[in-house]
Amino acid sequence: MNKFRKIPSVDVILQQDDIKQIGEEFNLDMVTLLIRKVLAVTRKEVSEGQTSPSIESIVKSITEIASTRWRTSPQAVINATGVILHTNLGRAPLSKESILSARRAAEGYSDLELDLATGKRGSRQAQVSQLICDLVGSEAAIIVNNNAAALILGLAAVANGKGVIVSRSEAVEIGGGFRIPDVLAQSGSRLVEVGTTNRTYSKDFESAIDEDTGALLSVHASNFKIVGFTHSPKISELVEVGHKSNVPVLHDVGSGCIVDATKYGLAKEPMPQESVDSNVDLCFFSADKLLGGPQAGIVVGKKHYIQKLSSHPLARAFRIDKMSLAALNETLLHYSRGESETKIPIWQMISASVEDLSVRSKHICESLGPTAETIKTSATVGGGSLPGEHLDSVAISIKAKSPNDVGRKLREANYPVVGRIENNRFILDLRTILPEQDSFLVKSLKQILV
Repeated sequence: MNKFRKIPSVDVILQQDDIKQIGEEFNLDMVTLLIRKVLAVTRKEVSEGQTSPSIESIVKSITEIASTRWRTSPQAVINATGVILHTNLGRAPLSKESILSARRAAEGYSDLELDLATGKRGSRQAQVSQLICDLVGSEAAIIVNNNAAALILGLAAVANGKGVIVSRSEAVEIGGGFRIPDVLAQSGSRLVEVGTTNRTYSKDFESAIDEDTGALLSVHASNFKIVGFTHSPKISELVEVGHKSNVPVLHDVGSGCIVDATKYGLAKEPMPQESVDSNVDLCFFSADKLLGGPQAGIVVGKKHYIQKLSSHPLARAFRIDKMSLAALNETLLHYSRGESETKIPIWQMISASVEDLSVRSKHICESLGPTAETIKTSATVGGGSLPGEHLDSVAISIKAKSPNDVGRKLREANYPVVGRIENNRFILDLRTILPEQDSFLVKSLKQILV
């Protein structure tokens, strides 16, 4: 039993200065429970033959666990990777106005589901849905908490457990284990694959339609490309086939790009308004990709189909929260005002000229000295949008023996910075860094380069 006598008691540890400080900041019961857990592990290790640790070592272990487990999260970082829609970093950053709108919704009461004119219950969907309809020209719209939920809701409400015809090339996994066949199964529908991996025609859909067909589904290949000997029917062709047989056509366009990406030197991205113009019954897209808003799933289309989604039991389960709704509303207003390039961060990044990036890089390098230099590179859109597309960019290259060491130190800086290693150099791509973040970038770099 003597080997356990050196292990301090809970009360003794609670009297240590570092632990007292944690106890003042956090719930004392939580701190006490953490101490007990650490001591239980310590006793087990000692019983297995390990040397009893010092009280200083135990206290250090407790403080490290507390600082990691009870920290503010998510933590703000500077994205210097050159990937504009970086899924691991939260995809699209919000505009200042969208953030302020979300904050107003969170700080107090609001007219979320109240009609101020009549004093009666209103709809949280009414305002933002009208904005969406005005932008893309649809009859109606509904917003849910993400596009995966939107697709499941649409299939469950419209296909109603029947067969859903999908091109074999589009029965894919589109990220995070999200597979179209699995989505169909969860919605209660049955997958009917047509065509081949590389070539599918509208006649394949037409031949597969029977009395048990609930919908035709087209899914945009948002994060991969099939090139070479390929063919896919246009969405207008599917609409013609579907409507001839009175079968609804659903179109998942993915990224929610409502501006023409080609004006920035990027490939053509399917736009919701083009789907609406093609007379699809329902079109699905994300809000936190090329739309540049918060996480949400948007469905636009024919009014009677949107009503089916709105009245389905899953609509409540997938409902968008008030802060995301407020941020989305403000993001859409940017488009309505024609200020997407000046207000929405991802479009600021995409539209930034190489000349402007070079000027910023020069100023940053001058403040850092000979350890930093300007280089040319390329950035990507990312986030399951515009696969294989690149934008010319400018980066700061940090001279160091170990690029990995530089990366680790920057991630651990007071204002964390996430860059990338390219050609055995650690670089910071300025295309994904907003101009107002330059001063914070310099501070973080000086912190690790001293």
